[in-house]
Amino acid sequence: MPAFVSDYWLGVVLVPMLVLALAGLGLNLLTGYAGQISLGSGGFMAVGAFATFNLATRIPGLPLPLALILGGLIAALAGVLFSLPSARIKGFYLMVSSLTAQFFFEWLFQQVPWFYNNASAGTISLPNMSVLGINFATARGSYYLTLVTVTLGFWLAYNLLRGNTGRVWTAIRDMDTAAAVIGIRVYRYKVLAFGVSSFFLGIAGALWAFAYLGTASVQSFDLDRSFQVLFIIIIGGMGSLAGNFIGSIFILLLPLLLDRISQGVFSGHLGEGFLQNVEKVIFGGLIAFFVIKEPDGIANLIQSLRDRVRVWPLRF
Repeated sequence: MPAFVSDYWLGVVLVPMLVLALAGLGLNLLTGYAGQISLGSGGFMAVGAFATFNLATRIPGLPLPLALILGGLIAALAGVLFSLPSARIKGFYLMVSSLTAQFFFEWLFQQVPWFYNNASAGTISLPNMSVLGINFATARGSYYLTLVTVTLGFWLAYNLLRGNTGRVWTAIRDMDTAAAVIGIRVYRYKVLAFGVSSFFLGIAGALWAFAYLGTASVQSFDLDRSFQVLFIIIIGGMGSLAGNFIGSIFILLLPLLLDRISQGVFSGHLGEGFLQNVEKVIFGGLIAFFVIKEPDGIANLIQSLRDRVRVWPLRF
């Protein structure tokens, strides 16, 4: 892509698209495959970002890739600790308990200055973003860092889902009582789902803070971020790896499309607030549509169209 697009598209479109796809993957493993509802994605992204910042800041010479992995592991530990009581409840109550995690992490990182190294503005940033002479602070460097990380993350998730763990998660999602009857340790695998999900969300949070934003704060991972990640898997497709990319592309390109329409058709006379309200209306309508008519999202629509094209003109 760097050979075909400008640094603007790399830094403003492709990098956040990849990062949000990785965050969507984290939530999709928990909700789409294991069937556990969560609205705390932003909180675990914050854990990964602040953990990576402190590791890279307080351990001189720690390579950035290793800091990302360790930050993801710390987020996974936070997810496991949170899941110990939460994995025993279901549905609405689980969703409410995940909101507790979201608000707790927001409060924690705001109230304890140690987490942001006592910075006056409460922000975090990594001054040294270079490894082996590669400067990851540039648009191309951050794109390659994000691309490699997301590729490895999806490869790991793909192999995990193809194995026994993925099949067990699917069984728990479809009917956890039946899964328990046939000998599956439901509670253990629910806790594992929370840990793996938080690992990917933590790495995504670190990339969002340092590869995309450059400088982040607690507000970068508020409840709106959690809803954004949830919208990605609803629109893209729950239980689909490709749906994470489809949903993130849609989430990012819709505001750009509305802005282009405003500039081209209305000569920019539509205010920014009006466009944001239109964006919310479109997202709300689409979410209602997909929840009611197509719970498996755009990914399933594309797959259905491909299946029909294969047997055309016998069936279309």
